[in-house]
Amino acid sequence: MTNPYFAHSGTPGDFSDWQGLSAHLEGTAALAGTAAAPLGLPLCARMAGLLHDFGKYDPAFQRRIRGEGGAVDHSTAGAHLLLGRAGPAHLVAQLLAYAILGHHAGLPDKGGSEAAMDRRIENFRDPVDPALTAAQGVDLAPLAPELQAKMRKETVGFDVSVAGRMIFSCLVDADFRDTEAYYNQLEGSQSDRDWPALSAILPGLRARFDAHMARFGAASDLNRLRADILAHIRAGAALPPGLFTLTVPTGGGKTLASLGFALDHAVRHGHRRIIYTIPYTSIIDQTAATFGEVFGDLGGMVLEHHSSIDEARFDEKAVVSEKSHRLREQKEKLRLAMEDWAAPLVVTTNVQLFESLFAARPSRARKLHNIAGSIIVLDEAQVLPRELLMPVLRMLDTLAALYGCTIVLCTATQPAFDSAQLKQGLPLADRELAPDPEGLARRLRRARILDGGEMDDPALVEALRGTPQGMVIVNSRKHALALFEAARAEGLEGLIHLTTRQYPAHRRRIIADIRARLNAGQPCRLIATSLIEAGVDLDFPKGWRAEAGLDSIVQSAGRVNREGKRPVEDSTLTIFRAPDHPPHQQIRPLVEAMRATLARFGAENLLETAAIEHWFNQVYWTRGVERMGQPMVSRFLFGRTGTDFPYRTTAECFRMIDSAMVPVIIQTEDSAEAVKKLTVETIPSGAIARALQPFTVQVPEKARTLLVENGHARFHATHLRGDQFCVLENHDLYRRDFGLWWERADYLAADASLI
Repeated sequence: MTNPYFAHSGTPGDFSDWQGLSAHLEGTAALAGTAAAPLGLPLCARMAGLLHDFGKYDPAFQRRIRGEGGAVDHSTAGAHLLLGRAGPAHLVAQLLAYAILGHHAGLPDKGGSEAAMDRRIENFRDPVDPALTAAQGVDLAPLAPELQAKMRKETVGFDVSVAGRMIFSCLVDADFRDTEAYYNQLEGSQSDRDWPALSAILPGLRARFDAHMARFGAASDLNRLRADILAHIRAGAALPPGLFTLTVPTGGGKTLASLGFALDHAVRHGHRRIIYTIPYTSIIDQTAATFGEVFGDLGGMVLEHHSSIDEARFDEKAVVSEKSHRLREQKEKLRLAMEDWAAPLVVTTNVQLFESLFAARPSRARKLHNIAGSIIVLDEAQVLPRELLMPVLRMLDTLAALYGCTIVLCTATQPAFDSAQLKQGLPLADRELAPDPEGLARRLRRARILDGGEMDDPALVEALRGTPQGMVIVNSRKHALALFEAARAEGLEGLIHLTTRQYPAHRRRIIADIRARLNAGQPCRLIATSLIEAGVDLDFPKGWRAEAGLDSIVQSAGRVNREGKRPVEDSTLTIFRAPDHPPHQQIRPLVEAMRATLARFGAENLLETAAIEHWFNQVYWTRGVERMGQPMVSRFLFGRTGTDFPYRTTAECFRMIDSAMVPVIIQTEDSAEAVKKLTVETIPSGAIARALQPFTVQVPEKARTLLVENGHARFHATHLRGDQFCVLENHDLYRRDFGLWWERADYLAADASLI
């Protein structure tokens, strides 16, 4: 099985530098086995690597690679060989077949469509020389114990499906890397994919963390309490790995405390990386900046990854051009924009983490094997979407039980995901890291909650007029803009607008200005959306919050008298009902549950543990697991006929954000250089995407279409990048006071036509 069979082409007409197929198969197998070793699946991944491109022995493919003929299916032959040799119901053969069939097009379903495994195998007619097929060794017996170690009786179907995902991740990453290495050698270049192991930099990270925390000292009661909380949580690092809760009220320093725990826990138990996951893209840059401040010169070890520009959606036009058209065609896999999460510290979002864990596409699933063996801190765990809660919890349980992960559910209002309160929940008994959460809630209470009843925009403006420093948090960007314009028309001093209409770098400057105003005692009247409720440390004397879920109200209360410098009696958060802006459908059940809790406990007691538990019972546990995504878990079946896994269907259904939001790049002095690089063929799209993330605004897809159709924005370098980089051309639509004003796109176009 040597030449003249090739896997990838080199110099046209000169076969001396082409990659032999056997070399690629062996190289991929070796890399896949190495990647899967920490997971306990090295033999399975190695076998998948050996057979993934077996279809390239097809003479039609060899003609195509020489430039003769069209596309050839080379992903089915290896799966067909496995299933034919071992039997169609053989568990190991089936699981490897999913990975091999999907290493280009994505993990398939077992049945149900022409693209499913069953139909592809049924319709396949093997064109490979029978002698080559007969010579291919397939011994699956040594692989069976690896899979048996990843199976629990009570969750066997889901467990095996996750094992399949991990093998798939190791395979596609190895395939990418071996192909990349071949072309790098061919061109005399090198890809910078090397990251230090977490164990190698942990001493430095811990030293910098300790030095950072020592700066706070014990100058106040609050700082002393935070230090006690930190010490208690770090002491828990000696506990065995697995699932934990960390329940600390806002203001108690839970973000840094959870980081301290993760560092100490990794030292104790040898975890491979730390993944810090937050619910909102709007604050990820701030969290990453905080870690950079803590770690100083080691802050470069933190990978920030979110979907301001979805790097995994680049199509073939986004691939960097090569020295020749032939090389460009052959390097479809080499999209350096694809993240593999090999960094020792990753800061990401819930969307990136969980949609990757349930993904079918190779580009999204490629990082899964690097999630194994990690400490995963889920900040603000209470906001995990109810509709997907059961598959999320089952995945967390599997990662902790079978793949060496430690999971920390970090929140101010623990939603009680434990199995004692939720059928098919998590085993969380005696796994709380914080000291006396209920007592902490009382000691850290800094504000009172009031019921303001119905308040329209004029009433809110009047309330802001009565306090030099105050905040109003509403539920939508539309309401925030309307209220801001109404307050500006009344001439309120120190008026500030903060929403995701502004790009992240702009928001950082606004937040810094807010802090400066608050510290200097200057007028500061903030109108914002919920983006400030998590990860944004602000300290207002008073606040008003449009009715929402109680978890959001608790978070908002944490931005009132945060540092405890004012009397609690004078520090108030007023809940109000906005008659002209009723809660949208997505949060309406949360609001209804909050109203029930408010009626039972009263506004003054909404911060009590009993009230919070009552609200969570109303929101989650009365719904039943069927309405929280349990069918998505139950569909992964395993029985006498083997597996029936709907990988592709599940990936299509598992969407943590329902509404389609797309990025628009705001071109500023700071982003202009990165925009110019879009036309430079040799610069990878991923590098540009990361540089532009701080300058993007997420808008509804129809809003971006409106901007483009009316000439206010356009896609740049479509011949190289596809329709991925949409840049705002009309700078009048981005206002320094409130951000992108896409609603005016059609009006301005009509107005311009009259000039």
